[in-house]
Amino acid sequence: MKRQLIWMACAGTAALALLAGCSGAPAEPSPDRAASPAASTGQAKAAQSSKAVLAEHVKTVLEDRLSPDETRFGSGTGSPCSTSSAVMFTARCGSAAEATAADASFALKQIERHEGFATLRSVAGKLRTAVTRYEQLGCADNPTGAATRHACLEPAALIAQGFPDLRSGANLGLQGA
Repeated sequence: MKRQLIWMACAGTAALALLAGCSGAPAEPSPDRAASPAASTGQAKAAQSSKAVLAEHVKTVLEDRLSPDETRFGSGTGSPCSTSSAVMFTARCGSAAEATAADASFALKQIERHEGFATLRSVAGKLRTAVTRYEQLGCADNPTGAATRHACLEPAALIAQGFPDLRSGANLGLQGA
């Protein structure tokens, strides 16, 4: 008899525990309770996923814009703005500078309301500054003064490397940089 009472008490306790776990209480966490690690991980993955989708979109639209300009003007030592180029002080480099500035502005427009993209933001800003400086100095008009020609070297070098630098900035956006 004593054994039956113990078994009944255990069964009753188990039934109460089972009912308490299956109550009609909402599955949402109370505001007092922190989200479970699994829920936090899910939210973090969703945020990470949307950032990855955005980064991929920026990379794709920027590449669509950069490729034709880079094909047209070249980059690095193949650019008309390369400091070793015979046409660095001509309208040809001036046109490449305008295209680079337009692509840099386009990149900034794509990321303007989004977090991240620090490298792309920095590169695009520096390129726009370099193009402005190149234009202010009149570098595309074949300046004759040695000081002016020397001052044209730095912005021209940045412009010559502009398309690959913008591309690298977009690629780093995929890594969160």
